[in-house]
Amino acid sequence: MTDLLSFKEMCARFDVTPRTLRYYEYIELLSPQKQGRSRLYGPREVARMTLILRGRRFGFSLEELRQWLEIYDQKGTREQYRVWVDLADRQLVTLRRQQEDLATTIADLKQLRDEVAGLIGQD
Repeated sequence: MTDLLSFKEMCARFDVTPRTLRYYEYIELLSPQKQGRSRLYGPREVARMTLILRGRRFGFSLEELRQWLEIYDQKGTREQYRVWVDLADRQLVTLRRQQEDLATTIADLKQLRDEVAGLIGQD
């Protein structure tokens, strides 16, 4: 039994396009094993892809994620965790600010919608 995934299996498992997967390799987020023209992804690459997609969902840039993943190889888990806490704290501030901006925008739109609906007799 092998823990290796093919290129196609990796795309399917993470619901990403081949272009996305190749790009992640190009910018050195992923480093699959190569057998001839085939690429094979082991547990390390699967774990990295999981972290990459989670980080993207949280709003981190690919460069931030690449640098953060590099810390593990250079300085180990503890330093990677410390940096993660700092990144998360910063991103939480950004997301809260965006949330406040969005709440204001929704309130403004609702108010304008209600005013216009009142002008045409619709509520």
